[in-house]
Amino acid sequence: MRRSLPQLFLLQPLLVAHLVLAQAPAKPATKTTAKAAATSPSDVLTFANGDRLTGKLESVTAGNVVFDSDMAGKVTISIEKIKSLSSGGQFALLRKGVIVKKQAVPEGSIEVAGGNVKLTPAQGQAPAVVPASQVNYVIDRASFDKTIGRQPGIFSAWTGTLTGGASVERSTTSGTTMNASAALVRAIPGVPWMDPTNRTLVNINESYGKLSTPIIPPTTPPSPVSVVVTSIFHAGLQRDEYVSPRLFLLGHISFDHNFGQGLELQQIYGGGVGYTAVKNAKQELDFNADMQYEEQQYFSSISNGVISTTPSVNIIGSTLSEAYTRHLPHKVLFTESLSLLPAWNILADYSANLTAALTMPVFKRLSATVSVDDGFLNDPAQYYQKNSFQFITGVTYVLP
Repeated sequence: MRRSLPQLFLLQPLLVAHLVLAQAPAKPATKTTAKAAATSPSDVLTFANGDRLTGKLESVTAGNVVFDSDMAGKVTISIEKIKSLSSGGQFALLRKGVIVKKQAVPEGSIEVAGGNVKLTPAQGQAPAVVPASQVNYVIDRASFDKTIGRQPGIFSAWTGTLTGGASVERSTTSGTTMNASAALVRAIPGVPWMDPTNRTLVNINESYGKLSTPIIPPTTPPSPVSVVVTSIFHAGLQRDEYVSPRLFLLGHISFDHNFGQGLELQQIYGGGVGYTAVKNAKQELDFNADMQYEEQQYFSSISNGVISTTPSVNIIGSTLSEAYTRHLPHKVLFTESLSLLPAWNILADYSANLTAALTMPVFKRLSATVSVDDGFLNDPAQYYQKNSFQFITGVTYVLP
């Protein structure tokens, strides 16, 4: 079919575009494709019996290899059970008894065989073969470099738990009980392969209850409703400065309020020394001892129309305490602490506290917690009991 000249001019841009597209190079690979192509091959772990796993070597700690397998997930294997392990990644090797300093830590690729760890530096230097018994940690280089050269801010590096629970009753009697607590820890540095520098501990607990009971049977005119209120509050802050991997100096302050013992406010300011007697992957046991100033203020009480006031007291005393943490099977955590508070200037005003808790994982970072708390005050306000015991259940959120 014959076309006019104007029609040919209109078709010219389409013909040019067709020629350009026909001669254009193939479309480059997407970022995902390029990333997949650049992915290094899997590490290979061979057991003494010949079985093999492929995946990624994560670390070597205390004679054990942590290996993230493609099929079995993350597993921990004793070096004695490994025939060979080769990894193309870059790692830092930390020997036992050697202070961690970036310029003194060898880095390179890792091989494990015959009970030894072989590290080959990337700079072409001669490889180093270290018996597994002399290896403290092997960490991937990226994590090592990030930790060794980083100074965390005041709002970072916090770990711990947040717990809450409540019980509500609405019937002839009306009752409400609420519990909330926070246990926070900031340890610097926050890795087990470096000696600790300092540690900050924050503990806040509040238990509040209110029970309203009418007179049964009802009277005319109606009798006033009996209301019972309970409130137990604790807030504490402790700062530890380490002078060696296990010995530290400490300073602490705490505030307590216990309606059940007639204690309106107790303030403690002290300082002393602490020692970590046991510390490993499963458990930790600390002992603390200090000297402190303590002030106790009490509620006034009314009995038969007579107001009774217990005077406030100022105490020079101490806190002798231990704190124990144990990681149980199935990721269950057990914590326990005991504090004895002798009073040196008023011997009768001694006190003690005992807490214990089990935290059991339920879903991701949510756990169920069962705990007991027993506070003993030898010289409470007049007419009040010496003991204050609590049994608490709640839901706990574990911070990252």
